[in-house]
Amino acid sequence: MDNPVRLHWLDPRDPNQPFPPPNRAMRDPNGLLAIGGDLSVDRLLRAYSGGIFPWYNPNEPILWWCPDPRAVLEPDQFHISHSLEKRIRKPDYAVTLDRAFGEVLDGCTESRRGSHGTWLGADMKRAYLELREAGHAHSAEVWRDGRLVGGLYGVALGHVFFGESMFSTETDCSKLALYWLCQQLKSWSFELIDCQIASQHLRTLGAVEISRERFLSRLRVALQSPSRVGLWRYDIEVPDLQQHFSGLLA
Repeated sequence: MDNPVRLHWLDPRDPNQPFPPPNRAMRDPNGLLAIGGDLSVDRLLRAYSGGIFPWYNPNEPILWWCPDPRAVLEPDQFHISHSLEKRIRKPDYAVTLDRAFGEVLDGCTESRRGSHGTWLGADMKRAYLELREAGHAHSAEVWRDGRLVGGLYGVALGHVFFGESMFSTETDCSKLALYWLCQQLKSWSFELIDCQIASQHLRTLGAVEISRERFLSRLRVALQSPSRVGLWRYDIEVPDLQQHFSGLLA
């Protein structure tokens, strides 16, 4: 008879405590690996570099996950539908990087609050703001008439972008954020966007599932490339309506 899988406890007093091997993760719920610990920058960076991410509701213990299979999107495999192609070409929006990280977090919080999944509590938001200050967390924004209408955020290490959440207040604006981020990541030779868990929405954008073993293998290779630490800015040609809100983008 197989031995039952035991959930690993992380001591919040020991930030250097290692995570258990990902193959120790539970099958049900899929990928649950450890509980506890803290959300310090060092622990989060060690988690992401090992293919592990936090995901839990506010007022609950921190839960750490490494599911099998893993949803990923290669930047050059982003799928553009006919309707999205028209929106990409319509000159009524602008895109930026790392211009409004906190506002993107707020937008993602509100979008999650009405769903059945977890949403960003104050501790998670604080942790990602600290990661951003350390130069490892980044946001992509979409603007229309000077208003933030969509965006996404995540963590970047080596040549991997670990996507965390996205939001949109107008049709397809989160897709626009992801499309232009993919174009920039391609230019920077990024290999993967980690989407964590597959959904029909992500599949329509080109995400696929690969085994955890394959994901971790590709992750190890991609982490050998230097990380782009610090504030990001587009260095490719993107929609720029700076004249409509020059003060914001100064």
